[in-house]
Amino acid sequence: MVRETAPKPVILEVNGLSKQFPGVKALDDVSLTVRAGEVMALVGENGAGKSTIVKILTGIYKPDGGSIKVDGTSVNFVRPSDSWLAGISAIHQETSVFEELTVAENIFMGHQPTKPRVPLIDWRDMHQRAQEILDRMDVPISTRALVRDLSVAQRHILGVAKALSHDAQVVIMDEPSASLSRREIEQLMVIVRQLRDEGKGVIFISHKFDEIFEIADRYTVLRDGELVGDGDISDVNQDDLVKLMVGRSLDEVFPKVDVPIGEVVFSVDGFTHDTEFDDISFTLRKGEILGFYGLVGAGRSELMQAIFGITHPRSGTLVLDGVQVKIDSPVEAMRAGLAYVPEDRQHQGAILPMSIRKNMTLPLIEQLSHRGFLNRRKQLGATKEMGARLSVKAAHWDQQVEDLSGGNQQKVVIGKWLATRPRIIILDEPTKGIDIGSKAAVHEFMGELVAQGLSVILVSSELEEVRGMADRVIVMHEGRIRGEFNRRDATPENIVSVASGLELAA
Repeated sequence: MVRETAPKPVILEVNGLSKQFPGVKALDDVSLTVRAGEVMALVGENGAGKSTIVKILTGIYKPDGGSIKVDGTSVNFVRPSDSWLAGISAIHQETSVFEELTVAENIFMGHQPTKPRVPLIDWRDMHQRAQEILDRMDVPISTRALVRDLSVAQRHILGVAKALSHDAQVVIMDEPSASLSRREIEQLMVIVRQLRDEGKGVIFISHKFDEIFEIADRYTVLRDGELVGDGDISDVNQDDLVKLMVGRSLDEVFPKVDVPIGEVVFSVDGFTHDTEFDDISFTLRKGEILGFYGLVGAGRSELMQAIFGITHPRSGTLVLDGVQVKIDSPVEAMRAGLAYVPEDRQHQGAILPMSIRKNMTLPLIEQLSHRGFLNRRKQLGATKEMGARLSVKAAHWDQQVEDLSGGNQQKVVIGKWLATRPRIIILDEPTKGIDIGSKAAVHEFMGELVAQGLSVILVSSELEEVRGMADRVIVMHEGRIRGEFNRRDATPENIVSVASGLELAA
């Protein structure tokens, strides 16, 4: 006789959750459960309602309808601290930190350990406990280091550590691996399994299907604010989830268009920086998508920033249309016909408190003005045109960018630079942290750009993205170009081995 395994106890129960914003129904009668000792993947496009659920569960938003129970007890979160006290902790995609404080101070911000019978912070205990958390994560970061000196990936790890400092029953991970290297992602997966083994419930939000199928026990899929599917992850495959999310197959995500490749329009020769990259040389042709792949720390973003004039190399030359050019600032780069969409959209790509309309037309102020006065009609027209082409989801064009989902923020940043009609556009991780549907829209637009004769440099940590979209792939490792592959030879084995330094191309 086979004994049936008793279901794990429900520790979080959401029933009929609804939330409306002006002109947008973010959630419509959504119900889900999270059980002790399991990982539940929350899947959906940007704008599907995932972020709204997270903000309701963390006390940032108040729902218009529905109920929430934690360990069988009904709860009503008026403020974020209520959620925290109820045992819910969240690791957000874009981690908020205090740059002038230490790692330990950031980890225990809001719940610093105090000395017995004295209302003073116990600094020794705080640093010791912070070190224990970092050791558990196998992260070599000093607890006394200032956060301003940490890399993007290290700051993301800090967000994980902060959540672990609170003995939560439910841990929400919103795109936790977006800025992490392969090794750091492996460490993260170990931590998620530890939490599951300790009986915690984990809500895991990711656009990376390999992570979902590696770590999740169950799935819940949202589309346009509604629940469209849930169940055991073992009962579905990747294409099943994609179809639930967006109603399209996986083959449509990388719509590569064959475009005739023209003459060389841009070349980089001997670009060297004392600490970031060394002796970089490559060419870019008209109508070409040139992919740059490498692990975190390979120097790809640093190279692109130097090309665009944000930083300055020690040596090297740039040649545009056969003429050597000197680019010492982003203004000079824009005048030369270059555009750069940075990886860090929140700090470098957009002005979050400003509206979509103002962000998207910021580089066009001079063109949209007459005798010093801005033509708002033309400004709105340009915004509508670019917003429609990139399928930006917003209540209205004067909505603040900080109120948009991560994917729609990225579309605004891309749209801002494409509105300048550049000849060469550098896309640095253009689909990081955005959903399948948004990725497809960005990829389709890349195809449109090269069909119009533009040239694209695509920097991506997603292997399938560079393989699916690039005509050539350049692989970097530790600040140097270690390999170059055409589409036929750009196999996962070749690219990953070179990027890892295991097999360096001749």
